[in-house]
Amino acid sequence: MFATEFEYTKANSVSEAIQLLGSNDGAKILAGGHSLLPMMKLRLARPPMVIDIGGIEEMRGISVENGTLRIGALTTHADIAESHVVKDASGILWETAYGIGDPQVRNRGTIGGNIAHADPASDLPTVLTVMDAVFTIQGQGGITRRGSRNVSADEFFTGPFETVLGENEILTAIEMPVLAANQHAEYAKMAHPATSFAVVGAGVVVTVDNGVCTGARVAVGGLTPKPTRGPSVEAALNGIELTADNIAAATALIDGDLGSDILGDVFASGEYRRAMAAIELKHAIFHATGLAHHN
Repeated sequence: MFATEFEYTKANSVSEAIQLLGSNDGAKILAGGHSLLPMMKLRLARPPMVIDIGGIEEMRGISVENGTLRIGALTTHADIAESHVVKDASGILWETAYGIGDPQVRNRGTIGGNIAHADPASDLPTVLTVMDAVFTIQGQGGITRRGSRNVSADEFFTGPFETVLGENEILTAIEMPVLAANQHAEYAKMAHPATSFAVVGAGVVVTVDNGVCTGARVAVGGLTPKPTRGPSVEAALNGIELTADNIAAATALIDGDLGSDILGDVFASGEYRRAMAAIELKHAIFHATGLAHHN
């Protein structure tokens, strides 16, 4: 199937793109194209105008400053996977980028496009949620280099393919804390065999001092409408020695944090996904702490 007719225009700056969005009702932003174009071909999206932002250099780049990793929204998955800066600052993001799609997808797909698309089965929303990332959003209410507003990953995703982005706003950058020497992060997932999307994915960041967990963030995705934090698991991990038995007991508590809205399809039922959440979360912590994978 072919897309319906649309007008194509190329924006040369963030401010120009925002102006075009504001003056053309229903217009859509095109970054890497791996989300929007398939939807247009299936006629699930019929924008009257497509605004190509792929050439805006101010939205690219990777840097670390004052303990914060900053990535421009148009930075490709391949750029992240090949970056020693990302590897040193946030190994969990570096490894996740390697597992997205195939080389063609990684070479064209962008971190910002992935996040704005907000697919529940995508890896990055879960990883960025557990990394306590902050998203820079620019809109018509005042454009500066640092953006009109900053939104945490916890607040950014609101449902399947839904975010807090307004019609005339653009996600321009992602920032997250650089992992400290005593922090260990990992992402584990049960992947769909055809697409590598997450049937269930789990991300963890644990702070460990003298063998004891002194802080934890956990999140799961793929089975809920948006990435879901596990406050019960985080509280149970805090202050305990990270043994295999203690980790298993703590991660089992994720069931109580998931709520009742569990996604299911022909590949995996909601009941099965719910059962796998604790297992993938346990695997992630085992990997992060160096325990045997099958303990």
